[in-house]
Amino acid sequence: MKTLYHLNFRKLFIAAFALGSMLSCSNEFTDRASEDSISADNYYQNDEQVRTATDALYYKTWFQFNNKFFYAIAEVGSGNMYTNSSDVNAMRNFGITSADPEMLAGWQALWANVAQANYLINNLQTKASSSVSQSVIDNALGEAYFMRATAYFYLVRLWGPVPIIQNNLVHVTDPQLNTNYIEDVYELIRRDYNSAIGLLETKVRGAAYASNARVSKGSAKAMLAKVYLYNKNYAMAKQLAEEVINSGEFKLLGGTSSYSLSGKSFADLFKYANNNNEESIFALQWKTDANYGSANNCNTQFGISNGTISTSNASYGGVFAPSQDILTLYENSDVRKNETIMFPGNVYPDMKIKNGLNFQVGFTVPAADQIGGQGAGAAIKKYCIGIVNGNETGPMDAWAMMDNNTYIMRYADLLLIHAEAVMGGAASTSDASALKSYNAVRNRAGLSNVMSFTFDDLFKERRRELAFEGDFWFDLGRIDRSKAIAIMAAQNRGSMFSAEYYTPDNNDFTLPYPANDVAKNPKLLQAPVAYQF
Repeated sequence: MKTLYHLNFRKLFIAAFALGSMLSCSNEFTDRASEDSISADNYYQNDEQVRTATDALYYKTWFQFNNKFFYAIAEVGSGNMYTNSSDVNAMRNFGITSADPEMLAGWQALWANVAQANYLINNLQTKASSSVSQSVIDNALGEAYFMRATAYFYLVRLWGPVPIIQNNLVHVTDPQLNTNYIEDVYELIRRDYNSAIGLLETKVRGAAYASNARVSKGSAKAMLAKVYLYNKNYAMAKQLAEEVINSGEFKLLGGTSSYSLSGKSFADLFKYANNNNEESIFALQWKTDANYGSANNCNTQFGISNGTISTSNASYGGVFAPSQDILTLYENSDVRKNETIMFPGNVYPDMKIKNGLNFQVGFTVPAADQIGGQGAGAAIKKYCIGIVNGNETGPMDAWAMMDNNTYIMRYADLLLIHAEAVMGGAASTSDASALKSYNAVRNRAGLSNVMSFTFDDLFKERRRELAFEGDFWFDLGRIDRSKAIAIMAAQNRGSMFSAEYYTPDNNDFTLPYPANDVAKNPKLLQAPVAYQF
């Protein structure tokens, strides 16, 4: 395991530090300071340099996680997406192996995030100049704790027991590490989010979206509420969710409730101009440049590419498509339906596409057998925003990638967490506070109020609201296992031409450790041990 936990982490830190941490514009994450003669010992000389120390943690360390792995596991695995592309289809039939290269990429990306966060947590206070404001140092440390907690939240839900590493340099001489109990990993996550809550700034999200890019005290409370929900600590999940709701920091983009911001709609969430809007609790901040590894590929991978019509300027498209199972999820009156899935005949008047050799604004989705991609008969609309920069998909035309953010958590998720926490493990509820949160999400989608709801109703509402955002796999993993298996076994996981059904077993809800790292650290396969905090 030396390669992953010592040498690779060190290299990953140096690369991320040089390419990402030295950004000089904290709001835009774009303007880079000179990389010549920069070192950790002489960099943190003023407030601005410390503010930018965490910039890479908002995008570069997440790239290989988000590029394919996230969707191949969380969306294909959950039955929301369909793909027959050989590099990302292993979870369609639960056939993923320890040799899967995209799984290795996702694993390494999460550990890179841990490594860089660890460096800042353990060194920033001592390496920063005495002229740097303590409040600026505290906020940067809060961001690092937040990012480490978030990376571990994914690691523990995907792999179960994993090694707890709070300082990579401690393991230089003995890099082979045991995994630790799931309960201990969650304890670290809770501690880290609480540290972030104590250190991060308080803010209210406003219309100046550039200033909303970074996480806040409210972001950490919201993520911790989600962790408590997974731990079935409904009282703490409810308390934290209500603290965030009552703070007024976030709003639903669109809708009519007191939780909402009028004048916009659900569709506006996924437009480039609305990056870091009032609903965004934590989003990855992509910025295209000349290098592969800093931008969002979803516009191309989710869109339409049939040889004539393309929703991006790339030579390929539609690597991921909606599953047959999800095509019937939405009521016709649900505004999320056509803003989540591009059905044949849908019209998107503001979306710029490529039609043959020409570019046009506005298009009608072609017939099911003409959509291309995966033969799913439909395409994914979320994160597919068309061609936005002249006749190019994005500033980095060579890869056709985009700068539109990736949501890790938004306010609608928190409202549904609050509704579930109030329910507290019961089968149903008519509690007024739960209904207010639940109906706010429904109303924004154009659906009427309900007077009560069941857990199954809420579970389905979460799937409708958060489809293609990487949540449904984790929701399935936290409910009764036999119920989750029954849901997945009933899903048509094939294309429009051939129905396919697969039944997972208990072992399919966690991923195998990558063979590359098991060979270097056989302790990964040993029983987990307790972690000494």
